[in-house]
Amino acid sequence: MLIPILIFDVALVAWSLHLMQEAIEQQEFSLMLAGTLVALAAAAMLVVYFLMGHCLTYLTTVA
Repeated sequence: MLIPILIFDVALVAWSLHLMQEAIEQQEFSLMLAGTLVALAAAAMLVVYFLMGHCLTYLTTVA
């Protein structure tokens, strides 16, 4: 399950870099903000995946 999430995260980071590059070329703050938010969403998805993985492992071994 980790491989599809990593592929999706890499795609999100690539998209955020593309948005930031367009923001620099067009001098648009909103595109830079969108790129930052997409990159943060990718990082948050990885954090939640690892936290939930540890939580579910703990819950299944205790019960």
